[in-house]
Amino acid sequence: MDWRHVPSLSALRAFEAAARLTNYSAAARELNVTHAAIAQHVRRLEDHFGLSLMQRDGQTMQPTPEGQRLSRSLSTAFGQIAEISEDLIAQDTDRPLRIATTPSFAEYWLMPRIGAFWAANPEIRVEIAPSGDLVDLRADGFDLAIRYGRGAWPGLNTERLESAGHVVVAAPSVVGSNYVGCMTDLEDQHWLITGTSTEERVWLKANGLDLSKCRVTQMDVTALSLQAVRAGHGITIVPRAVAIGDIENGTLIALCEEIDSDLGYHILTRPDRVSPQLKTFIAWLRKQRETP
Repeated sequence: MDWRHVPSLSALRAFEAAARLTNYSAAARELNVTHAAIAQHVRRLEDHFGLSLMQRDGQTMQPTPEGQRLSRSLSTAFGQIAEISEDLIAQDTDRPLRIATTPSFAEYWLMPRIGAFWAANPEIRVEIAPSGDLVDLRADGFDLAIRYGRGAWPGLNTERLESAGHVVVAAPSVVGSNYVGCMTDLEDQHWLITGTSTEERVWLKANGLDLSKCRVTQMDVTALSLQAVRAGHGITIVPRAVAIGDIENGTLIALCEEIDSDLGYHILTRPDRVSPQLKTFIAWLRKQRETP
């Protein structure tokens, strides 16, 4: 298609409205522009085609025969565009929300709470895709991602959801439920550490514990290390949001905790895609953040 011969869409919209309504003022109100803007668009189209497209007839402006041909074609084309746009919006509304998150956050924070969302919003379907891989929201078709870090994700709307300072945890049977000590007191413990826990290792060392001097077992995922720790096989360090459920119910105790960390879990969304369903889900996430 050679777009060089096609006038501007704004001019075509203005002409279609003027020809359909036979009144420049009515067309201006429909398109939320001025009477002068409609008249100018029509004149530019007439200059483009070298034809008269509208003519005065008493109190109205009527399309000429050439204007009628153009008006009919535009009405059909705009009608088709409106129809497919409505179909696509309806299709997007009907599909499930796709949420990407880390496996540990999904298991220990999101899944224990999601039932409340489903109960309150049964009409909104949600698909949760736990993965340690970074996703491209647009290319991979996700509506929202929850990611761990400091909040610098270019090109995305970012909102802090939950602080995620590190916490060292153990079963009460390992160190006693009334443990009071410092990091160096834990050097002789069996540490169960996820292999990718770079931030955690740095924080431990900064607080006086060098893991290279400790007995350490590498675990593939946080879920495995936490399960082993619950069973009393050692201690681990995780983001507090991941362990909060176990700490609150007494399954694990917090031995050492990072305060005022700049790390956290963040809500990531695309600036160009925030559906009513997604707004409802984000509002629910915020409520969870505010609920103790």
